[in-house]
Amino acid sequence: MDYKVKRAGTQNVLEMNLLDAPFPPVIEESEACMEQVMMAIRKARRVHRIVLVERRIREYDENQTNLLTEVALTAEKLILPEREVRPSGSPIGADWVEFTRKVPKAFMRDPIGTFTEVRRELTWQQIEQEREIYPQYKAIRKVYLKALEGLLGTMKELKLIKLVEPLLEGYKVGDRTIYRRVFRATVRPNFTFTKLLTQYPSGEEIDSYKVGESEVTIIQRPSQVRLFYHLIPPEFKLSEVEYELIERIKETLIAYKPKSEELVEPEATREAIHNIAVDMVKEDARDRRINLNVNKLADIITRETVGFGALEVLLSDDRIQDITINAPLVNPVFVYHADAEDCETNIYPTVEETLAWAARLRLLSGRPLDESNPVLDTQIEFGEVRARVAAITRSLSPFGLSFALRRHRARPWTLPLFIKHGMLTPLAAGLASFFVDGSRTMLVAGTRGAGKTSLLQSLMVEIMRRYRVITVEDTLELPVRYMMGLNYNIQSMKVQSPINPIESELTAAAGIRTSLRLGDSALIMGEVRSTEALALYEAMRVGALANVVAGTIHGDSPYGVYDRVVNDLGVPKTSFKATDIIMVANPIKSADGLHKVRRLVEIAEVRKHWEDDPLRENGFVQLMKYNAKRDLLEPTSVLMDGESEIINSIAGRVREWAGDFEEVWKNIELRARLKQRLVEVATATSRNELLEADFVVQANDWFHIMEDQVREEVGAAEPDEVFNRWERWLKSQL
Repeated sequence: MDYKVKRAGTQNVLEMNLLDAPFPPVIEESEACMEQVMMAIRKARRVHRIVLVERRIREYDENQTNLLTEVALTAEKLILPEREVRPSGSPIGADWVEFTRKVPKAFMRDPIGTFTEVRRELTWQQIEQEREIYPQYKAIRKVYLKALEGLLGTMKELKLIKLVEPLLEGYKVGDRTIYRRVFRATVRPNFTFTKLLTQYPSGEEIDSYKVGESEVTIIQRPSQVRLFYHLIPPEFKLSEVEYELIERIKETLIAYKPKSEELVEPEATREAIHNIAVDMVKEDARDRRINLNVNKLADIITRETVGFGALEVLLSDDRIQDITINAPLVNPVFVYHADAEDCETNIYPTVEETLAWAARLRLLSGRPLDESNPVLDTQIEFGEVRARVAAITRSLSPFGLSFALRRHRARPWTLPLFIKHGMLTPLAAGLASFFVDGSRTMLVAGTRGAGKTSLLQSLMVEIMRRYRVITVEDTLELPVRYMMGLNYNIQSMKVQSPINPIESELTAAAGIRTSLRLGDSALIMGEVRSTEALALYEAMRVGALANVVAGTIHGDSPYGVYDRVVNDLGVPKTSFKATDIIMVANPIKSADGLHKVRRLVEIAEVRKHWEDDPLRENGFVQLMKYNAKRDLLEPTSVLMDGESEIINSIAGRVREWAGDFEEVWKNIELRARLKQRLVEVATATSRNELLEADFVVQANDWFHIMEDQVREEVGAAEPDEVFNRWERWLKSQL
């Protein structure tokens, strides 16, 4: 068989072309394949990885290659001269010589089976030796026994034999199942770079489901604290006809020259490639008179030419929240799963693939990624999928390219959705809605992965569609396009990244000042990171922002937010008082450390009377606080007794509420009842779409409409009447 040894970095890679091989090109499945690989190793001598090429490319890593190399080089030591098997001139032992002559060749085809046969032969000959009645035969047999013991001793020293020896009870020679427990190649079609472990690891199946045409299985492996996410994309389940067709179409599309407008709009490029692929697949199916799944094949071709390959399949799983790919590329992809939490996957990206991803990210973002600019913050969008991407390379990452992706929901989070998932309580949702309508300045704080951006999205959905919304982000994470589809008057601004600033991009501070010239608008900051904080607080202090202002910031408490804004970002202490509300979200871990849930743990207001230190001078007052024992966000006495200065400030600007906290509280409770009712109805009817932004925005609109109608008719927005009318509307929608 043809083979060649390639140099990859510091490693020798043995590559064998088995496209026309008369046997399965899988070492663990085929004796013939194993023998051919062993023969190539004996010639090449020093090999670190083995790659078998046919329609699918199988790669065996360094550990597995070392096992095979040791076997291949040991086979030479198993060749015994006849005199070491039986004495010269002996009338017996011809069958012994024949047995030992077959051992070296058999050992390269089936080392475990050969070891078993030699061990059984030794045991049998030892029994015969005990029964031997002729002294001269005993002496001759003793020579053979010594030869067998030598063979067995040599084999026993091999790592492969040591691995499997405890598993040999009941083993039948020729059964290749045992090899599958040792050798597990990563597999990929030869039109893609992604490698997969297609075999399932041993363990208990926890869950299984489909993502489009892909199959996902969650497995609990013995003695492992991390679950295993096993993915089989459709690329790995194609027929030979489909493989050949995709290869041919992909080669044709390499010559495709996109139009200038397609380069500006990546979705246009994807659509063009997809349409071409559809036409070519249909034409081939018609010519061959066969049935083909046209859309499945066109989707594969699209993501393997202008997309991100198997990474797109992962991102299409709406249970995936985070994806990490570490350098160097010897480890699998890791994911954070909504149900299974931290998981190892069976996906192994290659250097060629990650280089292609980096080039594509540079093209889509217009930002550099090289040794002079080793960080790239950008986003991936295709169909309804949106994800934030952080890529790093040398010189920051000494081992090369590395990626971290945060997948966003296709649709914005809503407060009712958070109630259903236990992130917050109906009362907290009602209070948040009240603050949004009250045009307050709010910061959503928390650690990484706490759900800050998701919570900010839910606050955006609470903004009435009559108002304009402006978003300011350095990496586009907020659901602006989706909200445009919901008929929001919304404008997105993309500004300079503080990590890797690009001269052609406007700074975040300049973006905020520009927003003030765009008319009365709600302002949403993707994240308060750097010097833009000065411009933001300057705008808030002079009252330039007459509507709600909200953003996210890293911090685990109100004082942590203060410390970050004042001491890290340089905002004057007095300017920080322009913050009205701080909402803190954090992950809550289980006692064993194996599980975590996201919770809103605090809603606090920032009072204005303090001079130097808000913590010492009681500048932070909790309105709601998380009770870990009950796993609930509970109201404090300050909130219940009507002592919130922010709530009273909002009430002071409304004629019906001024000086009457009871009426204000009824409004907050009414908002909480509406959110809770949505959750109850959605649960009872199994219609989760009632909790999505499309319906929640309508529900919010009708709440305001009903409130205005009741106020006009009876002189006050009587909560029970508003709720009853709103509920009748809800029933009409069902």
